[in-house]
Amino acid sequence: MSTERPDEVIVDTSFTTIHTVGSGHDEGRQLCFMHKDGRFHVVFHRVPREWSPYLLDIFTTLVEIRWRVMLLVFSLSYIISWLFFGLCYWLIAYVHGDGDVDSPCVLNVYDFTSAFLFSMETQATIGYGFRGMTENCMVAVVVVTIQDVISCLLDTIVIGIVIAKMASARKRAQTVGFSRYAVVNQRDGVLCLSWRLGDFRGNHILEGVARAQLIRHSKQSDKPVVISYQDLDIQERELALATPAIVVHKLDPGSPLYNIGPDELLVEDFELVVSFTYTGDSTGMLHQTRTTYTPADIRWAQQFQEVLKVGKKHYKVDYALFNETTWVATPMLCAEQFDRGKTRPGLLVKRGRRCMEEVTQQTHL
Repeated sequence: MSTERPDEVIVDTSFTTIHTVGSGHDEGRQLCFMHKDGRFHVVFHRVPREWSPYLLDIFTTLVEIRWRVMLLVFSLSYIISWLFFGLCYWLIAYVHGDGDVDSPCVLNVYDFTSAFLFSMETQATIGYGFRGMTENCMVAVVVVTIQDVISCLLDTIVIGIVIAKMASARKRAQTVGFSRYAVVNQRDGVLCLSWRLGDFRGNHILEGVARAQLIRHSKQSDKPVVISYQDLDIQERELALATPAIVVHKLDPGSPLYNIGPDELLVEDFELVVSFTYTGDSTGMLHQTRTTYTPADIRWAQQFQEVLKVGKKHYKVDYALFNETTWVATPMLCAEQFDRGKTRPGLLVKRGRRCMEEVTQQTHL
């Protein structure tokens, strides 16, 4: 169905329910720059001083490693410290001859096993009362003091890293999500690209900044890989995310997508990397959620379904419709041709009729 006016022709597909995006260049498509979950598809090789950054910033390294690796490292640190100081106590008792004298350095320490148990009791402050330090050996007193100080430092590090890891920004970022698709439709007479952003937790984010970049990468046989970054202007960049918000980018002459229409999306090869940076209201930590949209993820002539409803006492958000889109009457032209067609109606009419026939054929299929 088409609607013709003297100044423009648009394709009305609001009565259709199926939208299929296909591309004949999927097999030859270049490697993606970023995954949907925000992880960059980049691996480093032959880095100068490869281990130095991880060792110099050991706190961040321990926060970023997996839980099972962190638990293994901390368990080994305790066990190794118990073994080391147990060995020290055993050597002190052996040199002093605690088994043959009436005034031993450490009471009831006769072999390595008993020395290890005393070391563990001292560092864990268990204190069974069976073994204990005496004042007969100053060396043993110094070793116990050093072990107590190291025990306090080790406990502080373990507790601090566990708390930091539990409050990791990555975990909070998983509760803020982008829509699965981006859409192109007409807003106030201008073609716009938009995507939806929502917070899935109850303690909503009150302030954050949205950003988008268009990334293109090319590789030729005799030339190095070239990656270009282009910022996209966003309307209302600062968002209050109490309810899901729609981030809008106008396809105006300054946009890198100005000359890309629905037909060009089938052959284009770029990635739209979008992010939302915000401060958590509970922890005060800075977080960032990001994702990427490829040309196949952009739905032309569609809009997001409404998820917000007004109740008697509350605003109700239906997240089951968060990723749902519907057809909407939109010019099947790139923004450049659409703007040019406003002054040349014949061009818009001709292109609109051809696009209407293509959409009709896809609907029947």
